[in-house]
Amino acid sequence: MGAKLSGGNKGKGMQPSSEPNIVPFIDILLVLLIIFMVAAPIPTTDVKVDLPPPVPQPKEPTEKPKTPTVVDIRDDGTGVPQIFVDTQITEADALAAKVLERITFHVPDSPNRLLETVRVRADQTLPYASVMETMAILQEANFQKVSLVAEDAISPDQLR
Repeated sequence: MGAKLSGGNKGKGMQPSSEPNIVPFIDILLVLLIIFMVAAPIPTTDVKVDLPPPVPQPKEPTEKPKTPTVVDIRDDGTGVPQIFVDTQITEADALAAKVLERITFHVPDSPNRLLETVRVRADQTLPYASVMETMAILQEANFQKVSLVAEDAISPDQLR
């Protein structure tokens, strides 16, 4: 129990206070908290593990990278596009057979040759329709991965 000093009681002096004083209670709790933190550290268990030394894995022979099949469409200056499979000129009618022959030669163990990627590269001077006709021929022959190759434009300074 604490005492309360009051000047407004007209000389009655100190009056007992009925409010509990919790400051000593908080002091005791903090001392107990510090004791438990020091006396009861979290036990750690060290387990020694002997790992085997790393053994370099022998590299298996990697698969030879596939040479992509490239169909070039070039403008010969007459307005008639010329179609090349790799470096051999071919007609539009024989394009699908020539591409399949090239894939069969370069990727003989492929289970489905029609899933091999065929890349179409064309001159910028060619009409868009010529490029799309060539891609349509390949897609009608059931080649499923026909892609168009885009290259950065070459400035006239780089040609010199």
